[in-house]
Amino acid sequence: MVINMAAVIPPRSDKDPDASYQCNQLGAMHLTDAISKMKNQAKFIHISTVALYGNRTLEHPWGRVGDPLLPSAFDPYAMHKLIGECYVLESNIKYKTVLRQTAMLYPEIIFANISDGLLYHTVLNGPLEWVTAKDSGTLIKNIVKAEIEGTNGVFWNNIYDISGGECNRRTGYDTFADGFKIMGGSPKAYVCPCECATRNFHGLWYADGAELEKSYHYRSESVDGFWTAIGKKYRAFKVAKILPAGLIRLFIFKRLLRDKNAPTRWIKDGDKAKVYAYMGGMQKVKSAPKKWDGVIVADRKQYGSEEISPETIYKDKLLNHGYNENKPVTEWDLEDMQGAAKYRGGKCLSSDMIKGAVHDKLLWQCSAGHTFYMKPFTVLKGGHWCPMCQPQPWSYDKLAKKSPFYAQVWYDSHDKDEDVCYWFDENWAAHMRQLTGDERL
Repeated sequence: MVINMAAVIPPRSDKDPDASYQCNQLGAMHLTDAISKMKNQAKFIHISTVALYGNRTLEHPWGRVGDPLLPSAFDPYAMHKLIGECYVLESNIKYKTVLRQTAMLYPEIIFANISDGLLYHTVLNGPLEWVTAKDSGTLIKNIVKAEIEGTNGVFWNNIYDISGGECNRRTGYDTFADGFKIMGGSPKAYVCPCECATRNFHGLWYADGAELEKSYHYRSESVDGFWTAIGKKYRAFKVAKILPAGLIRLFIFKRLLRDKNAPTRWIKDGDKAKVYAYMGGMQKVKSAPKKWDGVIVADRKQYGSEEISPETIYKDKLLNHGYNENKPVTEWDLEDMQGAAKYRGGKCLSSDMIKGAVHDKLLWQCSAGHTFYMKPFTVLKGGHWCPMCQPQPWSYDKLAKKSPFYAQVWYDSHDKDEDVCYWFDENWAAHMRQLTGDERL
């Protein structure tokens, strides 16, 4: 077996996008190519990420495999992971499975996030579901053990979400509260609501999160237990409890507002693209609340927290995938492909399909007229679509106008009259503006 757990994650990936490309995209491709060429192929487990799903709000907080993939603009980690995952799924490796890792709690997390403006990318009322590094490692151990014992069942050639479960579901505000509590403070003491992004983040709660837990029983740690242990482990947090909250905000959190990765720095520098992507533009920045008075912090409990039949309990909170999901994969036919393609604003151009042959590539056309070959499983079960429209430029405004598949979640945090494209590299964007005359780029 080959297990690809390598990743260059934020904030490093934001500062060094080339490292993100080398590891998250090119590394995954090289591993895939190497395994594909093996005479006796190894089985491949590729660790992907929740970042592929992009920004979620409490309008549609519940996510699952097959949802649209909308990596946030200016997030090289998610962009490169998207390409790497699709490459794995489209390969000829006989036995492969993708595991999409949710937000992970690891011992150094608080130190990593009080040294970079990434902290302020967190959307206060956005859904987040955590899992600890220990539990994630236990999952991998148990999968390997099951493979050795021959009890892996239907694990292979599938996609799963790695999640933490009911006790580890939070909002962005809750996450701040959990981490700041061990310092003796709170979000209202250390952060102003106007300093945080209001969209273009990533995180959700998992409607299908119990699938791996049922088979591999890897969950043993909670968010509460994790932070309690961190508070006891590091003396610095015990010292912080006796310091005035204003002093901590001044020397730790206000300092981060000047970081190049902080929204307040983008505002100061006049970085219109990032301000628009993360906060909706300068007009919305000006009207953002400067104090906590009147700011409504969502209670996650009102959205439910049980993993029993989520398709029934949260039916109005789940996204439509554009085909009959009650139909077994082995029964998928051309009519299912045509319906799914139409829901994505495109077409399935193939004239025939062997029923259930979900790993035989078909010809598709997107709403922009691009044609591409892709496996039905990658499209319907993976949520992938046109490789020429994604991930660059980030043009979801354009895609959502023609695709109900994207529109159902995109307009939870964007206005329908928005019409913007984002390029990671401004030099390339300028070149494309000159070439096409499209000033949105």
